[in-house]
Amino acid sequence: MERWALISGLKGDLELYEQIQRDLQATRGVNTLFVLGDVISPDRNCDALLDRLQNPKRGDLRPNCIYGWWEEQLLAETGFRGDRKADALRLNHGEEVIDALLRAVDPAHLRWLVSLQFGFVELDCGLIHGSSADIGDELTPETSPLILIDRLTRLDVNRLFTARSAQQFRLELTGGGIDSHVKALGGEHKQQQPVPKRSVIGIGAGAHYTIYDAGSDRVDFLKAGAKAVANGRGFG
Repeated sequence: MERWALISGLKGDLELYEQIQRDLQATRGVNTLFVLGDVISPDRNCDALLDRLQNPKRGDLRPNCIYGWWEEQLLAETGFRGDRKADALRLNHGEEVIDALLRAVDPAHLRWLVSLQFGFVELDCGLIHGSSADIGDELTPETSPLILIDRLTRLDVNRLFTARSAQQFRLELTGGGIDSHVKALGGEHKQQQPVPKRSVIGIGAGAHYTIYDAGSDRVDFLKAGAKAVANGRGFG
């Protein structure tokens, strides 16, 4: 039976990662760990955490990592995204933050970071830092159901796990249909496309992470060192 832990937003904090690993070792049945990006930040040196992710210790649940928004900024600024630079970061936070980000990561880690994928598709689930539209796309409990459907259908999945907003939530799209009307020379044609029950799950960030049981479709929201909490909202 598949039981996943999903974390994001470690931002160079090795101590936090070690606490989460201890929690997972004490949690029955968790067999896969997904790290949905933002493992680096300009706030601290990130090399120790990056070393640990690439070289897990004995007893660690081995991390399956994708890149997040901060990794994208670093890779753009260091020439791994063609002609693009971290212009949005520079515009919103200034040159000092760019310099701090460059200092926070040893260039020896760049090859590993650039090897990371944009996301994973496992079973009927998409796992992405932002969304299928963009790495910086922030899906929240207030996001329009039409946007959520678009992000799900781009990947052709029934569940989308996202971390960019740093919030923990589960939004249910409970089915229904989409009606379309097409006018042509031969007349008007009507079609209805059924929409299956689907979910968008915000996994949280930092100390807030998520456990997902693929067999029962159960989601538990946790905080490092604390008990699970329930959260969710449905769209009919």
